[in-house]
Amino acid sequence: MGGSDFEEFELVEEETNWDGGEKEVAKSPTTLVLVGRTGNGKSATGNSLLGTRVFKSRASSSAVTSTCELQETTRSDGRHLRVIDTPGLFDPNLPPQYIGKEIMKCLDLAKDGVHALLLVLSVRNRFTDEEIAAVESLQTIFGEKVVNYMVVVFTGGDDLEEDETLEEFLDNGAPTYLREFLKKCDNRMALFDNKTKDKTKQIRQTGDLLRVIDDMLLKNGGSPYANELFKEAQELAFKSEQEKKKLAARAAPGQNLQDIKRDLENTYAEQFKQLREMVEDKIRLNAERLEERLTMEQSAREAAEARARADKAQSEAELRALREELQRSNREREELSRKIEEQLKNRNCLIL
Repeated sequence: MGGSDFEEFELVEEETNWDGGEKEVAKSPTTLVLVGRTGNGKSATGNSLLGTRVFKSRASSSAVTSTCELQETTRSDGRHLRVIDTPGLFDPNLPPQYIGKEIMKCLDLAKDGVHALLLVLSVRNRFTDEEIAAVESLQTIFGEKVVNYMVVVFTGGDDLEEDETLEEFLDNGAPTYLREFLKKCDNRMALFDNKTKDKTKQIRQTGDLLRVIDDMLLKNGGSPYANELFKEAQELAFKSEQEKKKLAARAAPGQNLQDIKRDLENTYAEQFKQLREMVEDKIRLNAERLEERLTMEQSAREAAEARARADKAQSEAELRALREELQRSNREREELSRKIEEQLKNRNCLIL
């Protein structure tokens, strides 16, 4: 849409339980947000969940998804799924302004709160600093408790060895940080094969993930996640919508409603801008913290490598010294043996 960013944030007239009251999970729409690094298969996973190809997806290291996008479906069991695909929001090369705008758009699309944040990883790719940054940024922006609504989805299920389980794969070399994060998530995870044409397998893996999500939601009281940022954005949109209705009702005959709408948007644009800038500041702060930690870790690695090189050099020097000492001892022994032999030979000659 044109105009200010605030125009993109429209109110949805759905009742949201902000106070954590109990709901039956399956009766209301289930909103899932896909996050993760570019190339891990977020869009393909979204298509698998929806049972049809609606998100653009291809095997590529460059981003296919450029902006947050919502797609919906109603499953055969009557369950309404709302799936939000996101670009690589926590790519360190993206400016905070872009990330902030996309996060606000994601909040707009998830007006009724998020039932599950799906962190999409790939068994084909190494767990990187970018994934660490994504997790930490999510917690910085949406609060520490967001981890209670996170599920890790591993794509590339077709790459595992025959009969190898996800647990066995992780036992064979998952990095420490990933293990720790899975523990924080109560080991909520799922394995997806987005290439399979087997309908039974497609249904089973989606059903398995939804059961994990439902169990998680029941532990969380049945309500979607919505922290202060969600509430502020929703309240801002609600106030704007109410003011639009009031002004429209009071509009004089012939008065241009577009002018009224524009004036109202200008009124709330500054508040919306402040909200977005708050998100951008959190993103910058988290990026600075990550950069600082990575620098410290790099310095620690370099110091450890320097110590290892020094220890190796010292060990090699000590080994050389031992070899030289051994060689000297051998020479001295040989010299002593030679002298003894000569003395014995001379003594034998005198006796004769």
